[in-house]
Amino acid sequence: MDAAKLAETLTSHSLLTECEPEELSAIVARAQVRSFKPGQAVMTQGDPGDTLHIVMKGLARVSMVSANGREIVLDYAEAGHVLGEIAFLDGGERTATVEAIEPVETLCLSRKAFDDILQDYSGLAMRLLKAMARRLRQNNAVIEADRAYTSGPRLARFLLRLMMGGGETESGEARLKIALSQGELGNFAGMSREQINRQLSAWADSGIVALKTGRVTVLDREALVDIAEAW
Repeated sequence: MDAAKLAETLTSHSLLTECEPEELSAIVARAQVRSFKPGQAVMTQGDPGDTLHIVMKGLARVSMVSANGREIVLDYAEAGHVLGEIAFLDGGERTATVEAIEPVETLCLSRKAFDDILQDYSGLAMRLLKAMARRLRQNNAVIEADRAYTSGPRLARFLLRLMMGGGETESGEARLKIALSQGELGNFAGMSREQINRQLSAWADSGIVALKTGRVTVLDREALVDIAEAW
């Protein structure tokens, strides 16, 4: 593992995207490689946030349990995602649970190692603050938009999020990162199973998606984009 490989893996929205090559080299030098089997927790909601994880391989499910006991799926993290940054930076408890869906490999950075890097590279702290502010702005926009969208456009938006990095078949069909049950998709999109079933069935009848053995395949991505942008 080297800085170039890490830079190539980081997503455009990553907390570390704007790091300089020498800063990434310092992170690689001080981090430890951790491996997680499917079903194993990378981190658990409520635990101390004393480590930062950068996903290098695999896919993980990010979720939290609300005050009323309802599970909410926040995201599906693939290679390039940074996990645990909130508790890592503010010293509080983990705000979410991350569970490996398939074998996951991460670079794990301790708080002591991170503090040492910040002392060596004074500009890194400001870049991290800008990245966090940018993410907060994006999250606010997502929350505002999701409140405004009806169930159809909302589901379309979440399906498009799940398609990122999912790839396409030779026929141009777009698959999701992971095959989700209707209940799981509902937890992610904030919709009931009945709403999910009704909307997917209507889209399948219109040729926008195909439903087979629990997997959703997007047949007409442009139509889904149009739906996602409809108020």
